[in-house]
Amino acid sequence: MSEELLFTPLGGVGEIGMNLALYGYGGKWLMVDCGLTFADDALPGIDLIFPDPAFIAERKDDLVGLVLTHAHEDHLGAVQYLWPQLQCPVYATPYTAYLLKKKLGEVELAGQVPLTVVPTGGEVDVGGFWVSYIPVTHSIIEAHSLAITTPAGTVVHSGDWKLDPDPLVGPVTDDAALKAVGDAGVLALICDSTNVLNDGRSRSESEVRQSLIDLVAKQTGRVVVTTFASNVARISSIAKAAEASRRSVVLAGRSLRRNVEAARACGYLEDVPQFLDEDEASYIPRESLLILCTGCQGEERGALNRIAFHDHKHIGLEAGDTVIFSSKIIPGNERTIGRVQNRLIYEDIKVITEKDHFVHVSGHPARDEMSDYYSWVRPEISVPVHGEARHLSRHAEFARGLGIDQAPVIENGDVLRLSPGPAEVIDHVHSGRLAWDGGRLTALDSRAVQRRRRMMFNGIAFVVLVLGEDNELAADPRVVVRGVFDQTDEEDIQAFNEVLVLAAERAFEGLIVRDREDDVAIFDNVSRSVRSVLRRASDGRRPAVEVEIVRLEELMGEDEE
Repeated sequence: MSEELLFTPLGGVGEIGMNLALYGYGGKWLMVDCGLTFADDALPGIDLIFPDPAFIAERKDDLVGLVLTHAHEDHLGAVQYLWPQLQCPVYATPYTAYLLKKKLGEVELAGQVPLTVVPTGGEVDVGGFWVSYIPVTHSIIEAHSLAITTPAGTVVHSGDWKLDPDPLVGPVTDDAALKAVGDAGVLALICDSTNVLNDGRSRSESEVRQSLIDLVAKQTGRVVVTTFASNVARISSIAKAAEASRRSVVLAGRSLRRNVEAARACGYLEDVPQFLDEDEASYIPRESLLILCTGCQGEERGALNRIAFHDHKHIGLEAGDTVIFSSKIIPGNERTIGRVQNRLIYEDIKVITEKDHFVHVSGHPARDEMSDYYSWVRPEISVPVHGEARHLSRHAEFARGLGIDQAPVIENGDVLRLSPGPAEVIDHVHSGRLAWDGGRLTALDSRAVQRRRRMMFNGIAFVVLVLGEDNELAADPRVVVRGVFDQTDEEDIQAFNEVLVLAAERAFEGLIVRDREDDVAIFDNVSRSVRSVLRRASDGRRPAVEVEIVRLEELMGEDEE
């Protein structure tokens, strides 16, 4: 491996989100990004999901550093949760570093993580990997592509990007720097695939600003605008729209306040007046108020959800008010967003989305922009990332159409050798998922998570066995079933319960003497038998079955004590 240049994604390939990429050379590893994704209703009790870093955590002595491309949660959000396993230096530009410090403080890691702040467009030597930050436009400020130079060649890691000639806040994509890297020779481009299915070019943030100014000016009553909290340019545009309509702006939502604070601390939003606090909303006339709030994805704890369901302490809406969703629907969030929008519409509040009006642009490039980027960088190898299988496949086809013969489509955990020789997957390493469950990390396929899912979708049965000193049943088993099927006839319920009791009893009596002393053996045999009966009776459901074993001998011993 010492002379091989390797690329190994542990997250962000075959999916959009949860990005974690590794570059290996000379026995050392460089990590790029460490992000998360958000759980859906299929994972009850879990909010956050992370890539499993076990492969690199086992090699943390060879991990020279973590470089962050930008501050979106799917690229930075897992750092405070996974860093204790990594124990490596972290590198970020000022805005990203500011937000990361806040996150680290929430988990008592402030001051413990060695964090180097790299200027925008700067360069840094990370343990023998020379990393050049190349500014790109995106839906967040200070996004960067990375040129990673090693003795085996230079790799450009695109990060998230687009080509916006007028991004409003922050610089345009530095095409001169990309051309210079291309002129020096690029071995491989690891590139964003999000919008590869879209022809043409993405529209500019400046176009959205004018559209919002025109739209807000037409509204009467209160105006609420919800957007992604990290989109500082959009926040600026909404403020300008309010100013043009002589409306005061109230900021509602913790993440919005934090991003505005970080932007101002780093020298952005200097032309935007200070926003008002939530408790000032009730003192402003309806026609003079614009509320900028979190919750554009229908998040339960977002400010808009609390406003819509009359659970916000300071802000309320009424018929004739307007809510503008200046955002897209992230796949998987349709139901939560619909729930909020329906509640607003029931109360005669006007709802405007990207389907009704031009209120949002993507932060990712369409195909013509990708053609430009490729023409500047001119890589020998194209590796599509940041997309589902359909995006990666189309991206590889697109790259080959540009004359790039090597465009491998890989998966999380693949070890792709970039050099020497042709690009080739030479190994596969563990690349699972972790969940943040009850304040700690657990495997997404852990027994606790799987049983919780089974209970949610298939119901649960409880079996109680009381055993005497002779390891025989001291009473008939007791079985209680919840959420498996709906029975209303008492005789049917009683008859079926007797079948379950008999199944539990026979499963126990079928155990050999030695196994009756083993609670695990009893649990496995009885739960399997009861589940089998339930599955046949419920047309294939596989409910969770919990078996409680009560031993009278142990209870008597406790009484004596």
